[in-house]
Amino acid sequence: MSNILADKRELNYGSWLEFRNKGIEGPDVSIICGISKFKSVMQLWMEKTGILPLESTDAEAAYWDTVLEPLVKKEFTNRTGLKICKHNAMMQHSKHVFMLANVDGILKDKEGMAIFEAKTASEYKSDQWKHGVPPEYQLQAQHCMEVIGYNKAYIAVLIGGNKFVYYGVKRDNNIINPMIKMEQKFWEHVKNRTPPGIDGLDDSTEYLNNLFQGSSHTSIILPESTMDIIRDYEETTEHIKNLTDHKEELANKMKFLLKENEEGIVGNRKIKWISVQNERLDQKKLRNELPEIYGKYVTTQSYRRFSID
Repeated sequence: MSNILADKRELNYGSWLEFRNKGIEGPDVSIICGISKFKSVMQLWMEKTGILPLESTDAEAAYWDTVLEPLVKKEFTNRTGLKICKHNAMMQHSKHVFMLANVDGILKDKEGMAIFEAKTASEYKSDQWKHGVPPEYQLQAQHCMEVIGYNKAYIAVLIGGNKFVYYGVKRDNNIINPMIKMEQKFWEHVKNRTPPGIDGLDDSTEYLNNLFQGSSHTSIILPESTMDIIRDYEETTEHIKNLTDHKEELANKMKFLLKENEEGIVGNRKIKWISVQNERLDQKKLRNELPEIYGKYVTTQSYRRFSID
């Protein structure tokens, strides 16, 4: 079901990153499925197409995952008696060639061959592991099982440096089949270099601002469906204004209760209205009194202002 794409022992960090952009790996799946808290689909698309440099979600966490991986493996073997073999190959699905897998190890239990993944987690994430494997790692395991062709995976995690748990995950085609379709759809966007969908997240805004930095001073006729977007935009704008006004009203009521006091306590909550001083440069005065210095340091920035008439 899978082919060896590369031997990880022969790859430096730069080469490894290049191979990651040849397809979709396990950690990418939660992003594509929309459950990642750390990265949007648009950012992942920009990384895979080379518009943005590929980056780790959390470089520090990834570093400690690597450092502590042998310890997690050793503890898993101590508790289960199952020996883990290092897996040095980056694998590629034989049919869905965009699906890649890079696992920490493989092992054999009484049911057959299985994938092994070692994780670390901070103490504040302990609750996420109480009742099993968190969803993002479930998807990663299903993806890797599909690529490599195994029916089981083990995931072990060291939490807070002093708590160790592990779980077995069985192959589930009810997850894998729709997952493949979502990955395939995303990869078509990568191949065709078409955005996977414009949303309101910062990544989409940055992408559009960079792609269309300058205007051509021309006018075009837009499709009639744009009127629906305009109406939605204006209704949303009015709703935001009403909410903003209401928020300011509530703040003013609390300020009135505080009067000259900086802090007010109610139950277990604190309301603060403190005095703050900051320094601001008087650009108008500087331009009038010291025009040469002002001209030396002033910069001109170009941007496109959006409006609806």
